[in-house]
Amino acid sequence: MIAEKKNRFLLGIDIGTSAVKVALVNAITQTVVCTASCPDTAERSIRSVQPGWAEQDPGQWWADVEAAIRKLGEQPDCNLQAIEAIGITYQMHGLVVTDAANNVLRDAIIWCDGRALSEGGRALQAIGKERCLQHLLNYPGNFTAAKLAWVKAQEPAVYDKIQKVMLPGDYIALRLSNTVTSTVSMLSEGTFWDFRSNTVSEDILDFFGFDPRFFGALQPVFSVHGTLSAAIASALGMKAGTPITYKAGDQLNNALSLNVLKPGEIATTAGTSGVIYAVTDQLVYDPLSRINSFAHVNHLPDRARIGLLLCINGAGISNRWIRDCTGGIHSYARMNEMAAGIAAGAAGLRYYPFGNGAERMLENTLVDAGFSGIDLNLHTPAHLYRAVQEGIAFAFRYGLDIMRENGLRATVVKAGKANLFLSEVFARAFVNVTGLTLELYHTDASVGAAIGAGIGLGIYTETNAFENLQRVAVITPDASLQAIYEAIYQEWRIQLDQQIHQNK
Repeated sequence: MIAEKKNRFLLGIDIGTSAVKVALVNAITQTVVCTASCPDTAERSIRSVQPGWAEQDPGQWWADVEAAIRKLGEQPDCNLQAIEAIGITYQMHGLVVTDAANNVLRDAIIWCDGRALSEGGRALQAIGKERCLQHLLNYPGNFTAAKLAWVKAQEPAVYDKIQKVMLPGDYIALRLSNTVTSTVSMLSEGTFWDFRSNTVSEDILDFFGFDPRFFGALQPVFSVHGTLSAAIASALGMKAGTPITYKAGDQLNNALSLNVLKPGEIATTAGTSGVIYAVTDQLVYDPLSRINSFAHVNHLPDRARIGLLLCINGAGISNRWIRDCTGGIHSYARMNEMAAGIAAGAAGLRYYPFGNGAERMLENTLVDAGFSGIDLNLHTPAHLYRAVQEGIAFAFRYGLDIMRENGLRATVVKAGKANLFLSEVFARAFVNVTGLTLELYHTDASVGAAIGAGIGLGIYTETNAFENLQRVAVITPDASLQAIYEAIYQEWRIQLDQQIHQNK
């Protein structure tokens, strides 16, 4: 019996913008047995054929999932046949459309694509700002519903073939199981969900003329979203019939992985984008839709759990961009070391981490990325690395102030020790410019998805799923650094406000 328990595994799949990562987790001890990524050295690119556009090939996501799972199977102690459930997390707000034979009709229009703003604007004017906020908790903006409307208007031949509309994680579940399901969380992140009627939004369907049959059967987040097909199981060396028992967007899943489930708790992440995510038990919204409200993984009609999401499009992608621009000769770890050798403020060099699509927190304004204060006789690559990480931290502060305007009173935030939070420079700049105490934990998205699968399978409950979550560091604000960063931030903010004004 003991040996049998040791071989009970959960599989977590993370469909990121830059890579797919998978984790095999021991269902009994909640420890990570092995992980794999694809690609594991480079980062997947975003195709941008016009300014403001951003697309990726869903077929590439699936190929990366297959490759990553096969890598797992090659590692010692990773018995793929012992996997009891699969959880999926994915980049939010993307649009995947398929035909009656489940073939993808076009590349996915992903989260940072801004082409559909005009479609969202039309819906906002027709439905009304107050009604959108009251019922959708958001403006339609350039979320999935608006992207689908763009396809309808600009690519009618594609639209006429659509059988199913999905988000990225739904598509991976389809490839695994030949099943398409939807959740309230998925529909809310696409602005398809009416929180007042607890149904798919008639306002959105009627205005855009969408067929409600586009969506899969509505299921709870923690439930069966299909079972592994015999053909895929055979190809991957897994067990046919293994259930997919959890499916959620990346920021909801990040919060889950950090045990951020109760009202008043907040999580943050700094991957390709940067996010602060706070949980509330009220159907609240920002009057200007600069922060967004979505159904959290544990939201129920009679027990509201709403995630308030602040998004900065250009976080980790800024760090990758500056690495590429300096020749790509330094690893991220070396970049962090070099940045740490420069004093706070980067000798007057300032960076604005935008330029990756319309920024919701800037009222869907397109703002350029860029530096100011460059001194050609003074600044080195180390200054560039420091300025980029500080600029990202300043963007977090800018958004956090909006959240505070809307009632956020938290003083502690949780994050996984990953991505930009591996950098001492970034972590301390974040803490001292926001005034938040930062708790870092040993977890990541793929592990969170595996634990989510365990909840969906009934192995865990919300209250005991994260008993083994390991806190690895606590960083508290330093009064002297807070004073330094506050002065720098106020200067940075004035220049940003000027650019926003020019671009409106």
